[in-house]
Amino acid sequence: MKLLVVEDEPGLRDMMTEVLKQQGWVVETASTYADAEEKIGLYEYDCILLDLMLPDGNGLDLLAELQQKGNPPQVLITSAKAAVEDRVKGLDLGADDYLPKPFDLGELVARVKSQLRRRQGGKRTLQIGNVELFPDERRAKVDGRPLELLHKEYHILHYFMTRPMRVIDKQALAEAVWGDHADQSDNYNYVYQQVANLKKKLKAAKATLQIKSVYGFGYKLECEDAGKPETDTAEKD
Repeated sequence: MKLLVVEDEPGLRDMMTEVLKQQGWVVETASTYADAEEKIGLYEYDCILLDLMLPDGNGLDLLAELQQKGNPPQVLITSAKAAVEDRVKGLDLGADDYLPKPFDLGELVARVKSQLRRRQGGKRTLQIGNVELFPDERRAKVDGRPLELLHKEYHILHYFMTRPMRVIDKQALAEAVWGDHADQSDNYNYVYQQVANLKKKLKAAKATLQIKSVYGFGYKLECEDAGKPETDTAEKD
C-alpha cells in the first residue's frame, strides 16, 4: 500500500512517516500544496493523509482536485482546524475521515488501516484461487499453509491481487512498491528479480495464481480457478 503524508510541520511529518512505515507501507511526503499537487499528478496513492493548513494553499482545494481523478484515493484529513464547518466541508468534498490534531499515533494507524480496508471493499482478507492475503498482518497462505515472503515480495503480490486480470505496467508496479524514487533508476532489474522470486515461490507452493509476463509492457495476474477477489470477513463500521 502506498501513502502520501501532506504535512508542513517537520517534526509531526517525520513521526507520522516513521510509524506508518513500521506497518510496512510505502510512505511519501509533501510539505507544501505545490509539492502535494505535483505528486498526486504524477503518482497513484491508496490513501492520502491531508493537512488543511498548508503554507501555500488550502488542503480543501487539493481535496477537490483529488475527486476529479478516476478512482481517487482514500483521504484522511489530519488538521488542527477543528471547526465543525471545516469537517463538514471536507467530508462533503469527498474526504473519507477526519482526525483532528493533536492525535495519538496509534489511532492514526488504526484509522489508516480502516481506510485501506474500505478501499478493498471492507475486506480483512483477500483471496483469489487458493492464495489468501491478510493485509493487516502482511501474511500470505496457499491452501491454508503459510507462504513465506520477503517484504517486497508480499507487496508485489498484494498489488497484483488487488488488480487481477489487469495488465500491470512495470513502472506503475515499481512506483507502488518502491515509491517515487523508483523512476530514478535506469532500468527495472530490481523489479524483474523480485517478481521472478515471487513467481518461483508461488509455483513451489502449488498456487493457482500465475504472474505472466506481457512482452514490452509488464505483467498480468491470472488464476486457474477464480477471477475475482473473495473475502471471509468484512469490516463493520
